[in-house]
Amino acid sequence: MTATSARPGQAGGGLWSRASGALWRRPWSRATLLLTPPLAWFLLVYVAALVVMLITAFWTVNQFTGNLERIWNLQNFTQILGNAGYRSIIFRSAEMAAGVTLVDAAIALPFAYYMARIAAPRTRTFLFVCVLLPLWASYLAKVYAWLVIFTHDGVLNWGLARIGLGPQNMIYTNSAVFVVFCYIWLPYMIIPVYAAIERIPNSLIEASQDLGGRTARTAWSVIAPLALPGIVAGSIFTFSLTLGDYVTPTLIGNSDLIGTVIASNVGVANDLPLAAAMALVPIAIMACYLIGARALGAFREI
Repeated sequence: MTATSARPGQAGGGLWSRASGALWRRPWSRATLLLTPPLAWFLLVYVAALVVMLITAFWTVNQFTGNLERIWNLQNFTQILGNAGYRSIIFRSAEMAAGVTLVDAAIALPFAYYMARIAAPRTRTFLFVCVLLPLWASYLAKVYAWLVIFTHDGVLNWGLARIGLGPQNMIYTNSAVFVVFCYIWLPYMIIPVYAAIERIPNSLIEASQDLGGRTARTAWSVIAPLALPGIVAGSIFTFSLTLGDYVTPTLIGNSDLIGTVIASNVGVANDLPLAAAMALVPIAIMACYLIGARALGAFREI
């Protein structure tokens, strides 16, 4: 008699064989076992923290004792929306995030196109290393490096003096914060834009050129729409990370943005409910942004 291999779940097998047979006959059970641990971690750590923050935003702090009062009210939200200073901070943060996103997109599009369509394999590898190398460095190290560049006797003013230009007072300004944000988040825009441009079929670009489309026309009518999902994916990173950051505004610009207001209310003012309410502002802004991007069809090719 010839030996035949037993199929999963064959009678007489051990516990492991029976379990393997049950999973083999039920593909949904394999997916359940595979996704349950990461989903449980996501729900317990990330979603649960957001729920706690949402609940805390509806509480208040007693002005006399400083104790947290678990009384449901909208005082924190009315204080944020009714205070002209807080509204100015929100608009300034959104404006900063939008500007960083636009500048990074303008830089990332030609750079990613050159990487995906023009550069030789070795050059493409070198450019990938240049894009990814800053991500390997510490965030604080990069911020402090720019602090050395922008300080009054730093590298920037030293270089300007060498070419006969006067010193620039960049340190502790919103302009310095903007430049640092553009530098730090640029890789998060280049990588998804590169992935989107790389997937564009060459036949579409060639067809546009055969029909008389010039470079600008092809870039606007063919490449830009097909690269839009990558641009939107990159903008989600640049926009959201800029909205919630507080390290760069504190160290480089001493600016009042959403992140710095949250940090000050958590540490100095010890007003956790107000900090939680302010933390919901960038979440609401990003939700509106994603809804608008979806309405424009930016997610159809993702």
